[in-house]
Amino acid sequence: MQIQINTDDNIEGRDALTAQVEAGIRDGLSRFAAQITRVEVHLSDENAAKGGSDDKRCLLEVRPTGQQPMAVTHQAGNLQEASLGALKKMQRKLQSSFGRQNTTGKGGHSIRDLDAL
Repeated sequence: MQIQINTDDNIEGRDALTAQVEAGIRDGLSRFAAQITRVEVHLSDENAAKGGSDDKRCLLEVRPTGQQPMAVTHQAGNLQEASLGALKKMQRKLQSSFGRQNTTGKGGHSIRDLDAL
């Protein structure tokens, strides 16, 4: 799983922040690592130098193997909260998507499956 982190020009402490966010993404998406080829993280400060609440934004884009990319976004008061919020949203989205792929139907085995046993 390749992780690429992009920041806008208004983000300070890029190296330390990049290492922290990358470790969080790698840890948070580790159970899906075999099904994901690439993760792109876009961190931005929406208001730039103006300040304000919930002006930090994290857009998280995941590229699952053989599927269309999935993206989520989260805004918060700081970049750590924004990235954590986006990570949690992506975990739910991937669980839902991969869970549906592994499910054969609504109720599990059908009566036709019992004949094969």
